[in-house]
Amino acid sequence: MSHPPYDLTLYLVTDPVLIGDRPLEAVVAAAVEGGVTMVQLRDKTAESRALIETAERLIEILRPQGVPLLVNDRVDVALAAGADGVHVGQSDMPAATVRRLLGDDAIIGVSVTSASQMAGIDPGIVNYLGVGPLFATSTKGDAAAPLSDDAIRRILARTRLRTVGIGGIDAANAHRPKALGLGGIAVVSAICAAADPEAAARALREAFG
Repeated sequence: MSHPPYDLTLYLVTDPVLIGDRPLEAVVAAAVEGGVTMVQLRDKTAESRALIETAERLIEILRPQGVPLLVNDRVDVALAAGADGVHVGQSDMPAATVRRLLGDDAIIGVSVTSASQMAGIDPGIVNYLGVGPLFATSTKGDAAAPLSDDAIRRILARTRLRTVGIGGIDAANAHRPKALGLGGIAVVSAICAAADPEAAARALREAFG
């Protein structure tokens, strides 16, 4: 796999509801100024054309900064817009199918909520794991219960892939994923709902260390 280098330290997952009437591009650009290293476009309700156009606008902002854009679940949108990859959950398209469609250069992430799911992860196909939820979260209605420290350690013990923690992370608790050995933090509301996304991103980077 010869995808471009990428940094999982601070991974922004977008949420159109939390961003409200502000332009998504402005929020993302500010967050990158504050230290976001990777962005995932997640919008479960947008029509395909609108999502492709949004992805294209984000790529124009992000690519000159060396920040990859992944699309949540929608391989068709990632292909159409020329995004850097796709993130899939356990009930989405299988990672092997995503890899076949996107090719060797794409970055593919998979969500993992328990050690038992590790059996289905092929490190020859998947690039990184989103591990969580770490804390109770309100941005995903169907989120599992928060993982214990032991559960996270069991997942990490079963993989050599890069990892990013997700679920309810904010500047007050971002030290925990680092202490557990996760390679980065993925946030939704901590940046998308912030009045100042740049300052929020900077605070998260400092808290994660």
